[in-house]
Amino acid sequence: MKQDEIIIRKGIVHILDGELGYPVFSEETLSNTPEINDFFRGHLYRLLSGDDLKKCRFSEEEPSEIYRLVREFQEEDLVPASKRFAEELYQIMNANQAIPSGDLAVLTFQTAGEKYLAMLKLNYKQSYVHMTQDGENGNVNEIVCYRSALPPSGTGLSEAVIICLEDYSVQIVERKYEINGKKINYLSELFLKCSAAMSQKTKLAIVTKTVEQLGKKHYAEEPVRRMEAKSILKKEIEDNGGALHVEEIGRKLYGTAPEVKEEFDAKMEKYHMGHDKVSLQSEKTVKKMEKQYLKTDTGIEINIPMEQYQDANQVEFITNPDGTVSVLIKNINQITTK
Repeated sequence: MKQDEIIIRKGIVHILDGELGYPVFSEETLSNTPEINDFFRGHLYRLLSGDDLKKCRFSEEEPSEIYRLVREFQEEDLVPASKRFAEELYQIMNANQAIPSGDLAVLTFQTAGEKYLAMLKLNYKQSYVHMTQDGENGNVNEIVCYRSALPPSGTGLSEAVIICLEDYSVQIVERKYEINGKKINYLSELFLKCSAAMSQKTKLAIVTKTVEQLGKKHYAEEPVRRMEAKSILKKEIEDNGGALHVEEIGRKLYGTAPEVKEEFDAKMEKYHMGHDKVSLQSEKTVKKMEKQYLKTDTGIEINIPMEQYQDANQVEFITNPDGTVSVLIKNINQITTK
């Protein structure tokens, strides 16, 4: 999907500032100017092309108020419907001060022939601008702090809901905040009251963290083997077009070590990922896998691009008879210092 394939249909913004004590509703939709459309198109594209969104499912047995409103939603009634969404959300925010203030943008858009309803929570950012005033001796330029600036389209949103208006499937990105002494995902649990799965980014993080923990536990004295595990993970993702089959990667990493594989499988089952597939679409998600970071006990730090690490003509790790490891970097034409 390309950014210009997202068509903004209608939009409205309501102010949900916790310091006011009440929401400030808009009675009219936004003007469909190129600048406004680009602003929201940028945010939607980052969400839809990334790996932070997770699928959420409304309950048919115990439908929430939001689900009822979504089922009744008509685009021509965007103003009153969006006010109901904003009111429901503000009630939760007003009762829990840890939830940050922001504007709620409610949009309808379409892409690939499907129509969607989006609720983007634009949490306020602190920003500084210049301001010119008249002084006794002429212009006086000052720096003014704005505490309710909106996040630019180039940054990712931490709270957003995207609902397909054809089948009412939900995609959500959210952040936990403390409510009644416990951090919870209030957006899915209290606002939507839907059951949310993990995002693909979270799934990858669970796999990579598990591999790292097992490496430290079982192969603490074998740094080359630990690095090789990271290399195998990256290659598996590349060879499968962004997909990582959890069961297959467990076999490739620990097929010759039954006890370690049993630990890996148990960890994956704990998260209900034993037979899962991690499907990634953003290159940024696997960016941390692009390099191998090494630090020796003598204080030397080496940063090796993964492509060169996987090439024996560029880098070679040699295990010496005394158990120490030598790193041979080959075919260097030029060395620069920083």
